[in-house]
Amino acid sequence: MKTSAPRGSALLGLGHFQPEKTLTNDDISQLVETSDEWIRTRTGIRERHVVTEDDTVLSMATAAARMALADAGVGTVDLVIVASTTTTHRSPSTAARVAFEVGSAGAGAFDMNSACSGFEYALGVADQAIRAGSAETALVVGAEALTRFTDWTDRSTCVLTADGAGAVVLGAAEEPHVSTSVWGSVPGLTEAVRIDGDPQLFTQDGRKIMRWALTEAADRARDVLAAADVSIDDIEVLAFHQANLRIIEPLVSALGGEDKIVITDVELSGNTSAASVPLGLSKAWHRGDLPRGARTLLFGFGGGFSYAGQVVDLPA
Repeated sequence: MKTSAPRGSALLGLGHFQPEKTLTNDDISQLVETSDEWIRTRTGIRERHVVTEDDTVLSMATAAARMALADAGVGTVDLVIVASTTTTHRSPSTAARVAFEVGSAGAGAFDMNSACSGFEYALGVADQAIRAGSAETALVVGAEALTRFTDWTDRSTCVLTADGAGAVVLGAAEEPHVSTSVWGSVPGLTEAVRIDGDPQLFTQDGRKIMRWALTEAADRARDVLAAADVSIDDIEVLAFHQANLRIIEPLVSALGGEDKIVITDVELSGNTSAASVPLGLSKAWHRGDLPRGARTLLFGFGGGFSYAGQVVDLPA
């Protein structure tokens, strides 16, 4: 049996896409009884991007993928994974369609649905595929059209949801620049974040999620650091699921990360579920806000109820 030499993977490039249409808090206040102050105080969100008839999970994923490939200087990949809970079609997979659109027809391709932690799950699987020798290059995308499943009469959820996509390209490396992934689920919170019913709509128990985030999330993030054999002192960038600024802030404090670069894209992008971590990270990367090679803690959590994370080095 042929075995390959030990190796790892490395981030080569990042990309993102957001629809042109935006909704401010004042716009939302025309739909439900709320206000800019109420929304900002409870979520930190000021505006969000939302799809039009011309935008789909596929079109957004493809645009983010093309940007990431260009950033990486890579023409084709041999594995494509799309993390999404709002894909339009069950088959063929969105990943297979993205592979075709970006000129990688024939690549291994599949979708992954783990809601808000989906990107971190997909990144972990892509890293493992490269470590095992099943792929040399991989494209990992998080893409969501969450507003298509939004109840615009429910002010507790419609102020949160948004749309967009983020992507990264991974390549084989002699040394690992993506750590072992830590992932898990919380059975007691299975019903806390859902898209179901007829019609299918996004619902959540915000109090239960907040309670878990304030009491358990920091410990799970510490598990990620331990698996990577690093401490918070070794981390330069914190990129958590952009669910709510009032969750991100205490999580940063609990980890002792106040001196780190913290991604807070939720303020301008809202909650984009599986897209939120790569979307916010890519926007900061392309603005030049992040140092090359910066060691970064990724951590996602939400629907399912699942969580996942890893430590990565940004492209050098």
